[in-house]
Amino acid sequence: MRVAVFSAKPHDQRHFDPVVAPHHELTYHEFPLGPDTVELAAGYDAVCVFVNDVLDEGVINRLAALGVQAIALRCVGFNNVDLVAAEKARLLVVRVPEYSPAAVAEHTVALMLTLARHLHKAYNRVRDGNFMLRGLEGFTFHGRTAGVVGTGRIGEAVSRILLGMGMHVVAFDPVVNEELVKLGVEYAPFDELLQRSDVVTLHCPLNHDTHHLIDGERLALMKPGVMLINSSRGAVIDTAELIVALKSGHLGYLGLDVYEQEGDLFFRDLSDRIIQDDVFQRLLTFPNVVITGHLGFFTREALQQIATVTRDNLDDIEAARACPNALVSRAMLG
Repeated sequence: MRVAVFSAKPHDQRHFDPVVAPHHELTYHEFPLGPDTVELAAGYDAVCVFVNDVLDEGVINRLAALGVQAIALRCVGFNNVDLVAAEKARLLVVRVPEYSPAAVAEHTVALMLTLARHLHKAYNRVRDGNFMLRGLEGFTFHGRTAGVVGTGRIGEAVSRILLGMGMHVVAFDPVVNEELVKLGVEYAPFDELLQRSDVVTLHCPLNHDTHHLIDGERLALMKPGVMLINSSRGAVIDTAELIVALKSGHLGYLGLDVYEQEGDLFFRDLSDRIIQDDVFQRLLTFPNVVITGHLGFFTREALQQIATVTRDNLDDIEAARACPNALVSRAMLG
């Protein structure tokens, strides 16, 4: 198959070339797929896209008109794809349903530890020759309560780590993970979880029900000084309300690996520009906020898995086989 790979960075090519390229003809584009770039998909059988590519109804219809047959997501989330439009346009859609739950889970806990022990501040102080401990007093997680929102593969991995750190884990998910219950995780209603937790960490997909799941009212339910971590999707949180909670001191610590408007920022070098996003810039002014640029998945093992599963998905499409990772399949198209 001829595949146009959008939002392709050097690490994508480094892992795709030895795994995917021997099976399919790849053309890499560093810029994202969207209304302004969709014409570059002309002549290709499939497009391969990532989390911030835009695949709304207009883009999907244009892809179909250009002769594209399939959309291969190299990520878990698919909130950026209009699946209804894809089905109407008779475009197959496949994804990578998991690539390293442990990678995201470990990064989540790294954010927690960085905030609790002020590692970001301590690192900069030592580099400046300042070895004073003033302002670096932290807290221990052992014995405290963590609220895990979403107990799929990533949420389960986070829960296991936190249990190993001696925390009491309270979880919320429409589907109870019985393996976690056996380990001692307690499931509770969402608002109760927020009220009881010293740390709240989000691991849920972005959809109609979870958009701005954490808003001003939900932040107010949390304990004063609570730590909030988000390594799921940016729009699960109403970002403007975070600033209100940080200014009042009610939100004690904030760790973000994702951001509501990250499509205009992440995965590019903007170090020589003035960032125009005032909300993001305001978040950076708080000393108790740590933001990483959608880094949670970024391990060697995860990238290898993404390449392998993407290759298998494309192989299935080319061979007209049923693909276990299909979001829109030939069976759905009739």
